[in-house]
Amino acid sequence: MNIPNKITISRILLIPFFVIVMMFDFGWGTLSLFGAEMPIHHFIGALIFIFASTTDWVDGYYARKYNLVTTFGKFLDPLADKLLVSAAFILMVELKMAPAWVIIIIISREFAVTGLRLILAGGGEVVAANQLGKIKTWAQIVAIAAALLHNTIFTLVGIPFHTIMLYVALFFTLWSGWDYFYLNRRVLLESK
Repeated sequence: MNIPNKITISRILLIPFFVIVMMFDFGWGTLSLFGAEMPIHHFIGALIFIFASTTDWVDGYYARKYNLVTTFGKFLDPLADKLLVSAAFILMVELKMAPAWVIIIIISREFAVTGLRLILAGGGEVVAANQLGKIKTWAQIVAIAAALLHNTIFTLVGIPFHTIMLYVALFFTLWSGWDYFYLNRRVLLESK
């Protein structure tokens, strides 16, 4: 259990705190920030989400820089991302910040890729996320952060940045999912 893996686990442990803060109005009032009006608990929840998301970059950087990449980390890191992002997307549907059909597609892709990863792991292969998968993850994170911050800054100029980013995230989610299955199609074709 090296430091990058501990950082990854900390990301998973932040998820319940993020969900609780986002879901329950603690009577903290509202905040006006760069044209956006939002409950303070949403602002705090967004900060927890953003902090947890940045640990993805930190653990990966640290693991590569100090040669601490492990099979466990290759498996756990994308799983932690999926758990955090899925929790946020489900909250967005509950809070009416995103259409359910978009979130269903995104989460379905995540489950499908996780299933393929498990099949590969059963055959002794652990596949780290490729560049397209990383772009997908960051597009999702930006979309979620923009929505949780109630489109702060962009509200001033009337641009629905959070909505635009949600559809950008959907595009990269579908593209990276197709790419992942295409690159690993031999596993599906050879299975009996």
